[in-house]
Amino acid sequence: MHFLDQAKIFLKSGAGGPGAVSFRREKYVEYGGPDGGNGGKGGDIVFEAVQGLNTLIDFRYAQHFKAARGGHGMGRDRTGAGAKDLVIEVPVGTQILSEDKEEVLADFTEVGQREVFLEGGMGGRGNASYKSSTNRAPRQHQPGEPGEEMWVWLRLKLLADVGLLGLPNAGKSTFINQVSNAKAKVGDYAFTTLVPKLGVVQHKGREFVLADIPGLIEGAAEGAGIGDRFLGHIERCRVLIHLVDIAGEDPADAMQIVNEELASYGAGLADKPRLVALNKLDLADDELGDAFAEELRDAGAEKVFRVSGASGEGISELLDAVLSYLPDRTATETRGVEETEGSDEIKEWSPL
Repeated sequence: MHFLDQAKIFLKSGAGGPGAVSFRREKYVEYGGPDGGNGGKGGDIVFEAVQGLNTLIDFRYAQHFKAARGGHGMGRDRTGAGAKDLVIEVPVGTQILSEDKEEVLADFTEVGQREVFLEGGMGGRGNASYKSSTNRAPRQHQPGEPGEEMWVWLRLKLLADVGLLGLPNAGKSTFINQVSNAKAKVGDYAFTTLVPKLGVVQHKGREFVLADIPGLIEGAAEGAGIGDRFLGHIERCRVLIHLVDIAGEDPADAMQIVNEELASYGAGLADKPRLVALNKLDLADDELGDAFAEELRDAGAEKVFRVSGASGEGISELLDAVLSYLPDRTATETRGVEETEGSDEIKEWSPL
């Protein structure tokens, strides 16, 4: 399945049904009078966040959503049938934006969250409703109210407790494979990870969701490399893990590049708690590790964790620090991760 986190769609709620013009004509009824019923209400456009969806790929093939119109009124004071609402299912974490992407119109953060987005038009009045002592044979009626319509953008932000970021080849995929049930692709070339990846981490009786996003490079905010479009997936994270490659040319410079891209992106990412981890410790000796850790502290890191995603060295201490930023409960709700009934095995959740 392809991963799609943005889609533009057209929405139109149903129009109300027209009222009827009718007169009662029955044998032995001398004065029948008007009996045209009202029209029915048009269908609403409703969005609902459901479990089991993790991409907006369905909206690539269906961009127009129109609710049914209400039924027309009929004689004998019969009101037209109201149209059924059109329910659009979206993944948890979906935001609805205005056409210019300047305004967030709705935000779905929980399974089962449901919102009437566009209301259907009201049905028109039939001629029976115009009857009065001075207007005994009215012939006027109302057409139904038109439905509302608009273009909107859907944007998916994956829900995770912890975000994983760094330059390309910082070892993020190896790290998430080491600490979680994810099976991210690992390669010795830049941008091995092309789309965000989620994994469930179990540590000391607690559980949390870790999100790995494609690597950032200098100028990502201006579109360099893959750009910064996937940074939105870590906006909701409580804490970020910043992996720095110990085998890189200048770890302090690498950390600064990512810091500047987070600041350029905005959305409060630069202010989120961040744990700096000097990765690939297995490729360097202790002396080099001490020197690079000192450089990172001089560059602004409060504390530097030395870890190895390949061997697992130092990871337990880093995860201990992560738990201190998470709610103090036995297990964090693992959104989007399904557990097989009658089994302790946890299935991998991935946007792919």
